[in-house]
This record gives sequence, C-alpha cells and structure tokens, in this order.
Amino acid sequence: AIIVQDMAVLRMNLPPIALHASTQCDIRTPEKAEFLEKVGFSQLVLARELTLDEKKTKRSKVTVPLEAFVHGALCVSYSGRCGISYACTRRSANRGECAQFCRLPYNLEDENGNIIVANKHLLSLKDMNQSDNLLSMIEVGVSSFKIEGRLKDLDYVKTIVAYYNSALNNIINLYPDLYERSSRGDVNINFEPKPEKVFNRTFTSYFLKNRALLNGFKIASIDTPKSQGEYIGTLDSVKNGTQLTIKTDKVLTNGDGLSFFAKNGDYTGFRINKVQGKIVYVTQPMKIDRGTKLYRTFDKKYNDLLISDSAKRVIKVDFNLLVKNKSLLLEATDERENRVVVKYESESCFETARTNQQVKQEDILRKLGNTIYVANDVKVSGGYFIPNSILTELRRAVVEKLDVAQRINYKFDYRKSEDKSCKLFTDELIYSDNVCNSLSTQFYSEHGVEKITQALESNMLQDINDKILMHTRYCVLRELGFCRKNKNAQKMPQQLFLVNEHTKFAIETDCRKCEMYIRKA
Repeated sequence: AIIVQDMAVLRMNLPPIALHASTQCDIRTPEKAEFLEKVGFSQLVLARELTLDEKKTKRSKVTVPLEAFVHGALCVSYSGRCGISYACTRRSANRGECAQFCRLPYNLEDENGNIIVANKHLLSLKDMNQSDNLLSMIEVGVSSFKIEGRLKDLDYVKTIVAYYNSALNNIINLYPDLYERSSRGDVNINFEPKPEKVFNRTFTSYFLKNRALLNGFKIASIDTPKSQGEYIGTLDSVKNGTQLTIKTDKVLTNGDGLSFFAKNGDYTGFRINKVQGKIVYVTQPMKIDRGTKLYRTFDKKYNDLLISDSAKRVIKVDFNLLVKNKSLLLEATDERENRVVVKYESESCFETARTNQQVKQEDILRKLGNTIYVANDVKVSGGYFIPNSILTELRRAVVEKLDVAQRINYKFDYRKSEDKSCKLFTDELIYSDNVCNSLSTQFYSEHGVEKITQALESNMLQDINDKILMHTRYCVLRELGFCRKNKNAQKMPQQLFLVNEHTKFAIETDCRKCEMYIRKA
C-alpha cells in the first residue's frame, strides 16, 4: 500500500495499489474517517491524540481496518497540523523536513518579558508506550499497530519490534478464539527486549485514557529532549574525578554510556572506560555530586547481542516423502497453506534398505540452513535406500517452489473505488488542512468543498503572523501545574510567550476544549 496525506494521489494515474490514509490526514473525527473510507482508502492511521473512546467511535463508523501508533516519538501538535518549522525555516514538516522546534528550550515569559520558567523544553513530549494498553486498543477495534522509527538505529528497531511482537503473541495465546495474527510464522529471538535500554525520553500513554487520569502524571520531557535510557542508580562517591562508585543493582560493562543532570540543569554524560564491581573509571575527570541520579543510555553488552544474529522469523513446513517404484515424491506444505510437490524419476526401482533409514532421511530434510523455513512434521518411510545427494536436491527444489508458491498465492489488497458522490463534512478548508496543489484542490472541490485556502507551503500565504502554527491537545500550563481550571493553581497572566534567542511564540489556550494554540509573536 501507499500511505497518503496528499489527496492529489487520488487524481493521479497510478497502478491500482491500495491506499492507506496517513496520520497526517488528521483523522480525529468519525466524519473524517467515514469520508476517507468512502473515497477509497483501505486502512486509516488514526491521530495519535485520540482516547480509547474516540478510537471506538471511529470503528463504529467504518469497515476498513484501523491503525494506531503504539510506540515512539510524539509530535506535540495534532497530527498534520503543525506549520512552525515551515513558517520559521521553510522546512516543511508535511514534507518530512521538520526542524523540530518542539525539541528546543524556551523561556515561559509574560508580556513584560518577566521569566516564569527558564530554559526548559516546554513543547518536548515524552515517548509513547502503549504496551500495557494493547488489549484495550484491540477491544475498541484497532488491528494494526504502528511503531515510530524514523532515523532510529538497529538496537531500537529490533528491541521495540520484538517487544510488541511478544506482547501481541501473549494476548493471542490468552484469547485464541477471539484473535489471530494477520501473518504466519514465528519470530525466534535470543535476547530479552527491554524498551528502556534503547532510545527513549521516558514514557507516556499520552491521552489514550481519560484526561483526568493524567493528574499527577507528566506527559512532557521538559528537562531534555535527549534519550534518558534506563535509570541505574545514584553516585555514591567520586575520587580524583575519574573513579566513581555507583549504588546500583545493574551489572555495568566496559564501554557503557551513562548520563546525568548536572547542578546547572545540563544533561551530559560519559563513557565507562573500566569497571571493577560497582566502581567505574573514566578517562576525563568528572564534576559530579554524590547522590546524582545516573541513567544508562548505551548498554554495551546488550547492543553487542543485538548486532549478532539474534532474531529470525521462520515458517513451519511439513514434509512427506513417498517412494513409488521408480518415482520419488517430496510433498511440502507450509503454515501459509502453500503446498508443492517435487518429483524425482529414477532409471530403476529404489532398493530396499538393509537397515531402517528413517532418522537419516529426516535429518537431511530438516537441514534447511539459511532459508526462512523450519521443518515441523517430517514423514519418511525409511524402508528404501535413497542417496543423500538426491534427498538434498529434492529439499532444495521444494524450498524454491514454496517461495514461488507464496509469491503466486499472496493476496494483494487493491485500491478501492471512490464514491464520487460523497461530500466532505465541511464546505471550507483552511491553510492547516494542507491543500497545496491543483489536483488536491480538484479532489476536494469535486467532493463539495466550496472555499479552499492553500497550505503554507504553497507560498500563497505571505503573512503568517496571524496564523495558528501549532494546534495541540497538550497544554504547557497544565503540564507546569498552572491549569486555569484548577482553582488552587498559581494564577498566570492571560498573555504568555515561549521565547528563546531565535524565536518568540505566543500561547493561546482554549480551556473549554483543553487545547492550546501557538502563533508567531
């Protein structure tokens, strides 16, 4: 399938490959989901910000599969509705070029320039982790789970995919009558996947549960946008700046990377040169205080294990070897329901074996080497003498035929037809709806939209000072404990700004909706 944000694709002459609606389509309402299904999308990737109840509402309105993010970096803005990067640098987030202004440090200031909060990453969210909520998401109708992995390293990809694969298998094992995997095969790993050991800004379930349940729980990582890894303990003592004794129950290894927050708030780190029990040595003298919390952001031993051949997906296959006079037949049936037969014709009948050949013949058929297959049930007569070379040749041939059969039998999902008569739920689209070309304009016009303002990227909007550049369900004031709905919270000025040496943004809050808007000041 092609994952699509730009509706121009629906007006292009493309092969009939299935289309999936990207999270950039901002699928927050049942009406949007219903419209996208009607115009031909085969799967919908829901907005990250939705609650379980909101996901359930989408399920009730559409028949196509729903996909949702379960892990990884979070955009603070509503999906697809952030124009800060383009407005400030001409690097468009909608075109994969986001300058990540949300990860920068800011001062929170009033209109007179008084600093309320200094030098914090006030728009930087923690990473999503829904591993404890997978069953709930399945129960409300999500059937495809998306892991954010852009520019991530091997250790992250292998760990997180293995972790969620295992979690889904556990659910299916608990409810085999309700759920099954959409694909076949087993993934064998020789490591224990631990998300805290790879890149993470600590974790949040975001808005999946009721917002009220967030009381006391922070969803932003305002101290640093960098990975905090896993917490390992505290510094017990330091000698000469290079010999550190650590209070920890973790096993440390030469080459581990540790990080900490310094007294001035800076997040910094060091690489361990040598380990002796709980004492570690570093090459450069460190200024670090006793009691400082330490985080392992690089686990040398764990990463070495991941670099090795530590994960493999295998397909089970059953063999049945038959001898009929001068013919030798090897049948193979894999768990994907592919069935093939390979035949070997001999010039003479196969001889009766003097000793039973069953174990030997089974062993040869089970030697599937570097293929994706693993032998499951192997049936051989064992009563005939069959040269090893012939059995090996049959095994290789049958594996090749299974690969071909899978390519032939694979069921492609083709593009669905477009209901040209359906109307969009609104007759007006604004700049943040990201209509940026003539074909997209044509598409929406044909579906009843009368007024279309082009996207920021169209260069038709010269003045951006009055435009909302970020629309978010996250609120800086709520995160800092200044929520205006809370009668006991410290009262904040009505006009607030996010300021750093390069930019200044105005904050607007809609307390009725619990939403926040960012404009360029």
